[in-house]
Amino acid sequence: MSLEIETAIFDLLGAKIAPGKSVSPEEVARAVDPEGWRRLLGHVRAIARGLARQGKLVILRHNKPADPGVFKGVYRIRLPMPGDPAQPAAEPRQEEEDAS
Repeated sequence: MSLEIETAIFDLLGAKIAPGKSVSPEEVARAVDPEGWRRLLGHVRAIARGLARQGKLVILRHNKPADPGVFKGVYRIRLPMPGDPAQPAAEPRQEEEDAS
């Protein structure tokens, strides 16, 4: 399912003509499963967060780049553009901190 969602994200973003255009998580979920799209919204969010942490896409809140680790609420997804702020490094996991 993850690969289908990731493919749908990049297919939809690739179909957008103007640079900087974004897609909603609902559009992605509907592209994967038109009938049961609502149950996919959490998966879309998780995959979008992971791709944003890797620098492959940007999470937007109020049409501005958001930190993929802490954003909440309504969001959109777009491809990175020149001039986007660098994504912050992911917080270390608890086990890594304890190992020090």
